[in-house]
Amino acid sequence: MSGPGFQSLLAVAVVLALVVALAWLVRRGAFAALRQNTRGISVETAVPIGERRSLIIVAVEGRRLLLGLTSGQISMLTELDPAPVPDPNDSSLTGAAAPFEQQLLSRITGVFRSRS
Repeated sequence: MSGPGFQSLLAVAVVLALVVALAWLVRRGAFAALRQNTRGISVETAVPIGERRSLIIVAVEGRRLLLGLTSGQISMLTELDPAPVPDPNDSSLTGAAAPFEQQLLSRITGVFRSRS
């Protein structure tokens, strides 16, 4: 039982065992440290200001930076204050910053007011 068929079967079994072990490690989160490095940077806002020019607010490791981008250069313009945390009980919120419940309530109230 030491022929070429047995060696091929053994090689396939070893490869399958490695695939199962790798899948088990991924499910346990063994590679979470590798993924966290890419999550440390997020683009909060990007505003085009001309042809191939834009201003971007980027959050990096707890800092907020205003960057200027052109076709050939990226410049840090200034460091911004931390973003204010919106108060969910504040009724002055409007648009996208307002919680979904407040937007829904105001639309429902407006519909019923217009019918009466």
